Amino acid sequence: MTQAQAKYLKDYTAPRFTITHLDLSFTLEGKETQVVAKSQVVRLDSTATCLILDGDEMKILSVKINGEDVSYKQGLTNLSIDTQLDEFQLEIVTQLDPEANLSLEGLYMSDGAYCTQCEAEGFRRITYFLDRPDVLAIYTVRIEADKTAFPYLLSNGNPIEKGSLDGDRHFAKWHDPFPKPAYLFALVAGDFDLLEDEFITRSNRAVKLQVFVDKGNLNKAHHAIASLKKSMAWDESRFNLEYDLDIYMIVAVDFFNMGAMENKGLNVFNTKYVLADTSSATDEDYHGIEAVVGHEYFHNWTGNRVTCRDWFQLSLKEGLTVFRDQEFSSDLGSRAVNRIHAIKVIKNQQFAEDSGPMSHPIRPESVIEMNNFYTVTVYNKGAEVIRMLHTLLGEQKFQAGMQLYFQRHDGQAVTCDDFVAAMQDASGVDLVQFKLWYSQSGTPVVTVEEDYDEVNACYRLTIKQTTPESAEQKDKQALHIPFDLELLSGQGESMLSAVIDVKQASQEFIFNDITEKPVPSLLQNFSAPVKLVFDYSIEQLVHLMRFASSEVARWEASVTLVSQSIWDNVANLQLNQAMHVDPRVVDAYRGVLLSPSLDLALVAEIFTLPSVSALIEQAESVELDALGTARDYVAEEIATACEDELVTRYRELAGVDNAAARALKNTCLFLLQKVSDEYQEYAEDQYVQAANMTDSLGALQALNGEASSVRTRLMADYESKWKSTPLVMDKWLTLHATCGDDKCLETLVALTDHESFSYSNPNRVRSLVGAFAAGNLIQFHDIEGKGYDFLTDAIIKLNKVNPQVAARIITPLIQFKKFDSSRQAMMKASLERILGLPDLSKDLYEKVSKALGL
Repeated sequence: MTQAQAKYLKDYTAPRFTITHLDLSFTLEGKETQVVAKSQVVRLDSTATCLILDGDEMKILSVKINGEDVSYKQGLTNLSIDTQLDEFQLEIVTQLDPEANLSLEGLYMSDGAYCTQCEAEGFRRITYFLDRPDVLAIYTVRIEADKTAFPYLLSNGNPIEKGSLDGDRHFAKWHDPFPKPAYLFALVAGDFDLLEDEFITRSNRAVKLQVFVDKGNLNKAHHAIASLKKSMAWDESRFNLEYDLDIYMIVAVDFFNMGAMENKGLNVFNTKYVLADTSSATDEDYHGIEAVVGHEYFHNWTGNRVTCRDWFQLSLKEGLTVFRDQEFSSDLGSRAVNRIHAIKVIKNQQFAEDSGPMSHPIRPESVIEMNNFYTVTVYNKGAEVIRMLHTLLGEQKFQAGMQLYFQRHDGQAVTCDDFVAAMQDASGVDLVQFKLWYSQSGTPVVTVEEDYDEVNACYRLTIKQTTPESAEQKDKQALHIPFDLELLSGQGESMLSAVIDVKQASQEFIFNDITEKPVPSLLQNFSAPVKLVFDYSIEQLVHLMRFASSEVARWEASVTLVSQSIWDNVANLQLNQAMHVDPRVVDAYRGVLLSPSLDLALVAEIFTLPSVSALIEQAESVELDALGTARDYVAEEIATACEDELVTRYRELAGVDNAAARALKNTCLFLLQKVSDEYQEYAEDQYVQAANMTDSLGALQALNGEASSVRTRLMADYESKWKSTPLVMDKWLTLHATCGDDKCLETLVALTDHESFSYSNPNRVRSLVGAFAAGNLIQFHDIEGKGYDFLTDAIIKLNKVNPQVAARIITPLIQFKKFDSSRQAMMKASLERILGLPDLSKDLYEKVSKALGL
C-alpha cells in the first residue's frame, strides 16, 4: 500500500497558485469523451516555480500555456509544469471513458445518462486541476452531445446559450457567477421527464425550479419540488437567506454513492430521495425526501457561498447543514419525533463509531482516504455541536452569529474556528472551552449523583465528566456541556427547569427552595451527545414517562426503563434464573397506550424497543445470544400483557389516514405478532387492503420476525407486483436482509444472483448486504461466522467495483471489541483476508488497518 499515506491537518499550507476562472468544454462521445479546460492561473507565492495539478485516470491530449505547447511531467496522480509566470492561461485537453468509470466519481454513466460526482476529490478524474476546496473559480461550461440521446445538457449556474450543430448534435452553455471549489462542479446530460415550477423570493425574483427524473416517473417528482419550495421559504423566514441564481435544478439518478450532492444550482440526487407516490413510497420515504431536499438546498449558503478551507473542516458545512435540515423538519412536523430520530442516530451509530477504531473528532486530525470521513461523527455529532451552540446562545444570538459569519466570509473557504469566532463575537459568550468539541474525539460519560437536604429544602447534584482514551488521543480535557434539566414534584409538577453549564471534571450544583425530594429529568432533549449515568429507580422512570414536560424526556425514560429490564434478564440467563418483567414496567407501557393526549407518533416511538445495536452501546461487553433472547422475551411480555389495548388501538387506527396514526397502527401490528400466530391474519388483511406503501410494508415488517407460509405468500406477491421498480424492490431486499429466520443468510446468498440485485449499484448493495450487516446483528454475528464470510466476500467484490461503498458497509466488521473472543477471532480473520488483497483500495486499507491496530 505505497499510496496509503496519511494527510494531517497540521500540515495544511495555503495554495501557491490559484485559478480564478475556468472555461470547460465537454464533447460527450462515450468512451472517447473530450474535455478542454482553460484555466486562468495566478501565482500567489512569488517563490513558486512549479505548478502541480491533481489528476487521475485520464489520457492527456495536449497542454498549453498562453496558446503554446509546454513540457510537463505526468505522475500517477498529478501533473507538474515548470513556470516563472505570475499569471497565464493554461489549456489542458484530456480524454475520458465515462462508460468504464464504475467508481461513480468524476464523470460516469448512470442508466444511459452522463453524470458527475466531484465531492470530495472526483473533479481530478475530469481534468487536471487544483482540486482542493480553497481554490475558488468562476466557471463557464459548454457541453456538446447527440441531440436525440441527450436532449438535456445541464451544468451549474444560469443558462446563457444553446444551439444546434451538424450531425444531429447540439450544445448548451452555462455560467456560474459565484466562485466555487471544484468539488461543487456538476454536469448532467440525458433524456429525462421534466417537472417545472416557480418560486418567488422575498425580493420578488422569480426562480425557475426544475426536477429531472427518468422517463415514466414524472408523477413521482411532485413531493420533491414541493419540498424544495418549502425549503426556500423556510430559509428566508428562519435564517433570512435568499436564493441567488435564476434557476434551481434537481436531477435524480439511480447510480449514486451518496444521498445527494449540493452542486451549485444543479443538485444531483439519488433517486431514493426524489421519487415518491403513495403506492410506492412510505411515510418515512416522504419525510426523507423532504429532509434531504432541504439539506442540499440549505447548503447553498452553508457550504457553497461559504465553503470549507480544507477537508478536515468538513463538519463546518455538514454539521451546520444537518442542524439546519433537522430544524426545518422540526418546524414543519413533530419537533419531538424528529429529535428522537436524531438522538437514535447518535446513540445507535455515532457512539459505536466513537468507541471503535475509526474514532475521530468532528474535525479530524489526519486522514488517508477523505471519503472515509463522511461519517456520523462529522455529520450528526457535528450537528449536535451546533445544537449545543444554539442552546448556549439562544435563537436570537445564534442568528446574529450566523449573519456575522456570512458577512465576514461570503465567497470564502474558511475553518471551523472562523465559524465559532463569529458566534462568539456576535453573542459576547466565551466559547474558548467549547471549541474542544471540535478537536476531541470520543463520547463523554457524565455521571450524576443526587442528595436532598429536607431540613434546608436544598437539592444537590454532583456532576462528573470523563472521556475515555482513544488511540490518537490519550489526554482528554473537560468539555463545556450544556446540561438541560427539570425537577418534578411527586404530583408531577415542574419545580425547576434550567440549562446549567458543566465545565469541570467534577462540579456541584445546588438548588434551593426545593420543598420535596424531586424526580430529576436529566440531560433533557439530549442537550449534549454524552452517555448519562444516573441510578434511576423504576418508580422515577415511570414518573418521568407520565409527567416530564419534554416529550423527548418521556421517550428517553421509556428507553431507560425497558433497557434496564432487558439487561436484568440477560443477567438472569447468565445465572440460569427465570426471566421476568416487573409489573410496573408493563403498567407504564399500558398507560402510554391508553393515554388520550399523547402524540400517536410519540406512542409509536415509545413502543419501539431499543434495537440490538443501541443496547450493545449501553454495555462494555456483550453476550450476544443472551441479549437477543432477553430482548425478545421482554418484547413478548409487554405485547402479551397489553394485547387487548394493542388490538383496540389497531382497530381504532385502521381507517385513519395520517402518518402518525399509521406509525402507531403498524407498531401495534408488529407487537401483536409476538403474542400469537393468529394475528398473522391481521397482517395479511392489511397487506391485501393497503392503499399505500406504508401499510403494505408495515404488514410485511410485522411478519418479518420468522418464516411463515403467510410471509412467503405475501413476499412473492410483492415481488410480482414491483419487480420492475428498483427502488421499491430495495425494500423487498431489505426485508429479506433483516428477517429473523435462521435461514436468512442462505436466502441472501441466493438473492445476490436475483435480477433485482447488482453489485454495481450502491442502492442495491446497501439494501441487501449493508442492511444485513448493520440491521440484523443476531444473524450477522452467527456463531459459525457465516455472516462475516458473506460480508467479507461482498467487500472483496466491491473493492474493485466501488471501494467507497465497500468501505461504508464494512463498519459492523471492524467494531468487534465488545463481542466474545470466538467472534472477535473470526472478525479479525475476515479483516486479515481483506488486508491481504493485492489491489486493496485506500478506502478499505484505512479502516482495516486501524481496526487491526497496524
